[in-house]
Amino acid sequence: MTHARTSVALACLALGGLATPAAFAQDAGWYAGAGIGSAATTVDDERIRNGLLNQGLDPVSMAEDEREAAYRLFGGYQFNRHFGVEAGWFDLGRFGFAASTFPAGQLTGDVRMRGINLDLVGSWPLTERLSLLGRAGLIYAQSRGSFGAAGAVSNPYGVTSRSERDWGLKLGAGIGWQLSPAWQLRAELERYRISDSVGNKGNVDVASISLVYRFGASGSMQRVATTPGAVPGSPGAQTGVPGAAGTMSPPPGAAASTAPSPAAAGTAPSPSTAPAAPAAPTTRVQFSADALFDFDQATLRPEGQRQLDAFAQRLRGVRVDGVLVTGHSDRIGSTAYNLRLSERRAAAVQAHLVQAGVAAATISIRGAGETQPVTTPADCKGNQPTPALVACLQPDRRVEVEATGTR
Repeated sequence: MTHARTSVALACLALGGLATPAAFAQDAGWYAGAGIGSAATTVDDERIRNGLLNQGLDPVSMAEDEREAAYRLFGGYQFNRHFGVEAGWFDLGRFGFAASTFPAGQLTGDVRMRGINLDLVGSWPLTERLSLLGRAGLIYAQSRGSFGAAGAVSNPYGVTSRSERDWGLKLGAGIGWQLSPAWQLRAELERYRISDSVGNKGNVDVASISLVYRFGASGSMQRVATTPGAVPGSPGAQTGVPGAAGTMSPPPGAAASTAPSPAAAGTAPSPSTAPAAPAAPTTRVQFSADALFDFDQATLRPEGQRQLDAFAQRLRGVRVDGVLVTGHSDRIGSTAYNLRLSERRAAAVQAHLVQAGVAAATISIRGAGETQPVTTPADCKGNQPTPALVACLQPDRRVEVEATGTR
């Protein structure tokens, strides 16, 4: 049996929302997944017929099984948004044939193919959710064949079963659809160059659908449209979060600014109403994104976690009305990618604040991308991501956390 090139038709996915304005960024980290699909090959019936003719037999009919269900399990590590490495186990199914002859006889055979693979996987984000995928790798496969002969036919293989283990190559391409930061759906076409159990080498083509889970990613893709400087749930409010002396000092490594409250400006409560709870100015803390994250990443560094823990500590004992987390990026890269990166960084800060004890219902997030830079083109010249430009644009890479509340 040999496996010649086959064309495999892959149904197109219905992809809604391809015009979304941001590209999804895959962060570094581990992932795992499972897939199911259809494997196809071509039985070399001409070789089988010639073998029967050499025995003085006339082939009458040939039944072939050239398509089987395929399965795979895999895990990998994503180095950045473009490259990762993946290892897995695959089962391509069982392929076979049954040939009838005159004088009366029958020759049957089948082969099952399983193995392991190691691939280099590349991805290229196109939109917020859609990415192109490509892969190349090595396989180590076992092909186990079974053969039978009856009537006037002699078994040309000399044995009723044979097993072959060999190295081969694998290529593939496809698309990935991001269901959430943690879950991705993949549709792929792959070609396995593999040996069968009687020494022939050929191709098995596989069309598959896979579900991938990324460990440590946020479970939802949240986007909140808010007005800068205002916290949802308290429109126009400028009540503050008191610290030890009525205002909250920023954690180490963060800058803070405050806006005066009506009480601080001398406005007295109406005589007909009860005195309001003590309030302090709105506190806005600005964190350097480079202190919280590695460059071009959205996974919190240990130092960034400590800064956010210090911020959350100052919120304890305070009735928090709202916390607005705004992510910003520099101008390096596409506008769509930078917007999504700023949103993911804001989501990472939100997730850590919740772990640190801040009520999830009080936190809203937004991504500003590169739209609110601190630097100017005259300050930081150039468009290529040189070390000098990356360093100059550092102030633009930031996360602002604005908290309002009462004692």
